[in-house]
Amino acid sequence: MKLAIVRQRYTPFGGAERFVAGALDTLRSRGVDVEIIARQWTEGDAGVECNPFYLGRTWRDRSFARCVQRVIASERYDIVQSHERIPGCHVYRAGDGIHATWLELARKPLTWLSPWHRYTLAAEAAMLRHPNLQAVICNSRMVRDDIARRFPQAAEKLHVIYSGVDPQRFHPALCEEHRSALRKKVGAGEAAPIILYVGSGFARKGVATLIEALARMATSNAEVWIVGQDKEAARYRRLAQQLGVDSRIRFFGAQTDVRPFYGAADIFCLPTLYDPFPNAALEALACGLPVVTTATCGAAELIETGRNGWVCPPRDPAALADALETLSRPGVSEVMRGSAHASTAPLTPVAMAEQLTALYARLIESTAFRAR
Repeated sequence: MKLAIVRQRYTPFGGAERFVAGALDTLRSRGVDVEIIARQWTEGDAGVECNPFYLGRTWRDRSFARCVQRVIASERYDIVQSHERIPGCHVYRAGDGIHATWLELARKPLTWLSPWHRYTLAAEAAMLRHPNLQAVICNSRMVRDDIARRFPQAAEKLHVIYSGVDPQRFHPALCEEHRSALRKKVGAGEAAPIILYVGSGFARKGVATLIEALARMATSNAEVWIVGQDKEAARYRRLAQQLGVDSRIRFFGAQTDVRPFYGAADIFCLPTLYDPFPNAALEALACGLPVVTTATCGAAELIETGRNGWVCPPRDPAALADALETLSRPGVSEVMRGSAHASTAPLTPVAMAEQLTALYARLIESTAFRAR
């Protein structure tokens, strides 16, 4: 079986890219010949470089899509699986969810006038209606149900396959390895409840709501640690100053290894406006951290409120503050560690690869796929 995986650029901090990088070795060990089609790939060699000239992100995405479509037409691969919205791919992994849903939840009507947003909406619709499309891999039931509602003709092609998290890298023992050392290094006390956020794109992932929630909490020694990059980070620092909590928020920027932060924290919080299923939430649960997230995040499907975390409405700092206040009480997060870790036990890279290869085999054997 020869498989091509399509992603424009690789960044070690991107969830989709980390999925691809993590899946490659496991898929290859299952006998799948995998190559990458990319503009730029810093982890290993790209099988095919699609890097035509462009100016601006609309031209960037359109030119990349056309380059990939030429590769698809060459039929050098049994299956082309795209992580980008490219009409004509055989398999689409909807790791970024549905763009129309994100625009609705963002509540920014003027963005619909943007040429890039309009192109992305059109490409998404054309891809999900294209006769070449044989399967859509959804990383949450939330995404599956959303696609089925918006594109009923694709409903039978939808498959929920959760991402896997490596239990050798993400586990509760990180607490023993890193808690005291990292807290001492940054000057945080052993008793201070540490609320960890990991992710880039602060507006979409609700960092402002998290800062507002911290300001509402009665626990005065609780800290928020923000790991991730954002070009508007200064704006969030100013918000923290305005709300009088800047001394209890630490911005660490992007980190190539987030494990010490999982080990040092007590709670993981991702109050996102929309997130299909963030890898960071899986990693945090695997490390034994109770996760607080929103109903518009696919990770909520693994959360049982009061058992391994909390689910709040998006854009609701009061509800978020109440959840974080409860989890910050002495001993509460520690009691949830076992349940948090156990909730990811079935979600290993091997289990994910087995589901993917079984799906690919079914596609290749199907009459519809052979006749494409």
